[in-house]
Amino acid sequence: MLDLGAPGHGAAARTREDGMRKGATRRDVFATAVIGAAGLAACSRVQETGDEANALGEAAEAAERVLGVEFTAAEREQLLSGFEDQLNAVAALRDIEKPNDLAPAQVFDPRLPGVAYSDIGGPTNFAIDENDAMSGDDDDIAFAPAWRQAAWIQSGALTSRRLTDIYLASIERLSPPLECFFTVASEKARAEADARDADRAAGASRGPLHGLPYGLKDLFDAQGLPTTWGAKPYSARPPAADDSAVAARLRDAGAVLLGKTTCGAIAYGDIWFGGVTRNPFNLNEGSSGSSAGSASATAAGLMSFSIGTETLGSIVSPSHRCGTTGLRPTFGRVSRRGGMALCWSLDKVGPICRSARDTALVLRAINGHDPRDAGSLDRGFAYDGRLDVRGLRVGYDPRWYEDADPLDVAARDAAQDAGVDFVEVAMPDVPGSQLVLALVVEAAAAFEELTLKNLDDDMVWQEDNAWPNSFRQIRYVSAVDYVQIDRIRRRLMGEMHAAFSQVDALIGPNFAGGMLTATNFTGQPQLTFRAGFRDREAVTLFGRPKDESGATFRTPYNSSLWAPLFAEARIVRLAEEIEARLKVAHERPTLT
Repeated sequence: MLDLGAPGHGAAARTREDGMRKGATRRDVFATAVIGAAGLAACSRVQETGDEANALGEAAEAAERVLGVEFTAAEREQLLSGFEDQLNAVAALRDIEKPNDLAPAQVFDPRLPGVAYSDIGGPTNFAIDENDAMSGDDDDIAFAPAWRQAAWIQSGALTSRRLTDIYLASIERLSPPLECFFTVASEKARAEADARDADRAAGASRGPLHGLPYGLKDLFDAQGLPTTWGAKPYSARPPAADDSAVAARLRDAGAVLLGKTTCGAIAYGDIWFGGVTRNPFNLNEGSSGSSAGSASATAAGLMSFSIGTETLGSIVSPSHRCGTTGLRPTFGRVSRRGGMALCWSLDKVGPICRSARDTALVLRAINGHDPRDAGSLDRGFAYDGRLDVRGLRVGYDPRWYEDADPLDVAARDAAQDAGVDFVEVAMPDVPGSQLVLALVVEAAAAFEELTLKNLDDDMVWQEDNAWPNSFRQIRYVSAVDYVQIDRIRRRLMGEMHAAFSQVDALIGPNFAGGMLTATNFTGQPQLTFRAGFRDREAVTLFGRPKDESGATFRTPYNSSLWAPLFAEARIVRLAEEIEARLKVAHERPTLT
């Protein structure tokens, strides 16, 4: 962890020290810390009039308006009497060092009590045909899905070194305009590729990912490479001493690390301290976030696959923007050890690829229990690439398709052509705005030092929706409200379980009916896949037109599948069938 200065030297500490020097009581200072500007005004009036009781009463009343509560004057005076003890406790709490990898004692588990969940393990069949003919063209090889590259490597038609060199040359040419790589480990990648080729020549294959080059989101540690979390305050962190769990598992599976893909600062958006990561189908817009670099580079044909993370859309959103296939697994399926924590009860790790089957290859390699991740679950993963999807019960909420994009309708029609049985499901209403408060509370706790030490000024993105302001705003949500949000989350978990119990999978637009928020908070997996292309204007991170030029660009558009907890294999297999019918997965961006 980067040493960002001694504890107690931030803005809150300066306010406390200044107040004490001017003779204000500890009650004054606590009121200041709790209610900000209103407290500062109250302390000023104490100095001017000497009327401490009235000034503090006004400050407490202002705090009530911010917190949404109302007390009588007598109650207000009584609560002020206990602030000194709370101040002492909070001051001591803030002075305790809390590194990012220190998880809370309370751990989220997506499984409901009393519900039996099967361990979906066993043999896996990725349906890889080693007789599949390989093109001699470097671009054809680069854009091929990972499962096809795996077949070529296993047959000896392709070497890991050749594939790695193809990607490194493309990265050198295209990464600067895309701003999708933070660091490229060229020498390390070539050495790993040579070692994997030697292994294969000796008959020692590590599995389907053997020799495939990939990119790792700059949120995970990889030995010898720096991890910056995309944020300027952490941009000088030293190289990591060890691999994160996901990097270690991919290394053991034979994958070759090309380098670190860019990450929206502190896992939000596509702005990082070095620039803005671009959509390869339209360089006039960002790639969305926060797995911005992973989606951009994968869509641009700069790697076989990549690793992203999602707290609330950071795999789905950039995949939607760039047209990649992104799989957000069940919460707890993939270890987060060695990765930045943003929200301990929501963070998930998953693959970003160019085909549905690729996501199964990668998930198989990175899945597994890790006793050093408090949120890790012990669940197997098996995949049958020849599973017949006919007869699968696929649910949808008719409301999602009332004004749906024609491409979402086309994806649903393709599922119908594959022989699934559709089931109308009324999905629960999602209290999205309330749930998101809990995410920001955890994130503000994880990065409290930025606020208290006034380091948030170093963040590049400073708009109202950016982290610096959000971390400050969320301090006015009470701990009581945070617990109440968690209780509502538990109720939603039961409602979502009831809905998923009726079907094998759900299909719909990526962001339909609050499903992105709901399934992130309740833990069910989501797979987003390319449904087609449309002409549209360049847009901002939040989907609004970026300018008034009216110019349009041909860009990809994704749709989604969801599954019950631990049932990722079903939606991957169904997505394969939809992909085969839509015939749009292999279109490439026209980069030069």
